[in-house]
Amino acid sequence: MKIAVIGRIESKKNKKPFDKNYYLSSYFQKILEKLNILWIPIVSEQFSEEICEMCDGLIVTGSCNDVHPKYYQEEVLEGKKYQYDEFPMVKKAIELFEKNKKPILGICAGIQEINVVFGGTLNQSIPSHQLKDGSKHQIEIEENSILYPVYHKKNMKVNSFHSQSIKKVALGFKVIAVSSDGVIEAIEKEKILGVQWHPEVVNDQKLFDKFIDICKESSDKNEV
Repeated sequence: MKIAVIGRIESKKNKKPFDKNYYLSSYFQKILEKLNILWIPIVSEQFSEEICEMCDGLIVTGSCNDVHPKYYQEEVLEGKKYQYDEFPMVKKAIELFEKNKKPILGICAGIQEINVVFGGTLNQSIPSHQLKDGSKHQIEIEENSILYPVYHKKNMKVNSFHSQSIKKVALGFKVIAVSSDGVIEAIEKEKILGVQWHPEVVNDQKLFDKFIDICKESSDKNEV
């Protein structure tokens, strides 16, 4: 099993000799090692087609960089700044895997990027969900969804580190989890799943195991 994973840009305070790094958090490293899969990082648009061809699925990781509103035809809020633009690289990967009917899992920024790629919009600023102290908030999960069989419960608590969220849901996607204050926490469409929280931070192996199962089923069908 081979899974492509989006690498993210991290700014460096000391810009010499490098002004930025591509990274994957240690949380993901631990999760991916437990899955016992070959994972291939994507840090460029170059060779995206080849990576998609060899991989069985795509994980769109969280990011320190928000999606610029120009990608959903809105103006930047006053005082908000955008340092790095990862969206073109991520968009190409998402579109390739979706076109080839391969599963995609989006996490935090990943769910937002998936939504924008398929025509949705975002709330540019929701500071109430930046719970950097590690606290959690309540969400409600739709029973008829990919998520419900993973946790077998309608209500659960999740972490929250995001400054943006889904506003208008992209056409064809179904909202499958919502927070107690109405923020969209998960969406799905066919082989695509996006969650707003960070399951890797709490070592939520169940969700990643489910994604790998979806990838295996999809790969088996494509081989028939």
